[in-house]
Amino acid sequence: MADTPLQDIVAIEKLAHNPTALERHVSQAVETGMAVITTYGLKMIGAIIILVIGWTVAGFVRSAVIKAGKRSAHVDETVFTFLASLAKYAVLIFTLVAMLASFGVETTSFVAVLGAAGIAIGLALQGTLSHVASGFMLIMFRPFRLGDEVEAAGITGIVTDISLFTTEFLRADNVVIVVPNSAIWSGNIKNFTSHAERKLSVEVAVAYSAKLDDAIGALRELIAADARIHQTPAPLVAVSRLADTGVVLLVEVWVTGKDLAAVRYDLNKRIKMAFDTKGIAMPTKQVYLTAGTSAG
Repeated sequence: MADTPLQDIVAIEKLAHNPTALERHVSQAVETGMAVITTYGLKMIGAIIILVIGWTVAGFVRSAVIKAGKRSAHVDETVFTFLASLAKYAVLIFTLVAMLASFGVETTSFVAVLGAAGIAIGLALQGTLSHVASGFMLIMFRPFRLGDEVEAAGITGIVTDISLFTTEFLRADNVVIVVPNSAIWSGNIKNFTSHAERKLSVEVAVAYSAKLDDAIGALRELIAADARIHQTPAPLVAVSRLADTGVVLLVEVWVTGKDLAAVRYDLNKRIKMAFDTKGIAMPTKQVYLTAGTSAG
């Protein structure tokens, strides 16, 4: 039968009237507490020390791999950055095993159990493992490298980091976007930096009343005057289509990739100014109201 509260009170009173018995119980409690602290406290301290050392070593290994890669002119930055991330995670795994060993866990059994549970873990972490596999594919086939301007997974930006699980982009508005590797590898990838030259296409509409040869000549003069526009391949100025409101001219030129946006903006502005100076009319949208109706 379990002791009742009254029996506990009686036992405490007996100990209070028997200093020797009370001292013996206190001594036993202190010894038990010290044994627990000595056994598990030291193991806990050892585990913390192992964790701190392992974390420090992991960071050092990652930095060492990156520094070694930068010293080699034959290793691409994307590759050694990815390998540095891989090395860091490997050190952290060994740190985890060492921590378990400090608590008396049989590491060989742990590794065996971990291997046996690999299939179950793989099924539970299909998405995470697919990110790792996609990361390896991105490094192996290298559709882009660090510093490239890329459109992937609906994001357009500069690639700033490729890790085991994610790829980091810096958008033009200075916002950092982190995308899972599987989302990138499973979709289309546009690399705007893989070639130094890019083609710029601009459509310009002129009124049917305007002289077509004058408009084409004005466009060619603007192209020839811009040193950023390459003359090889030769620029193209041609009639693209006959629209309802006017004739649409197509301008295709080749520029250095970094100049693409600036040339586009400048060309649009200078085309409008040149057409105004030369009196070349551009079409405006007309709204025709049927007799007897009113707008609104």
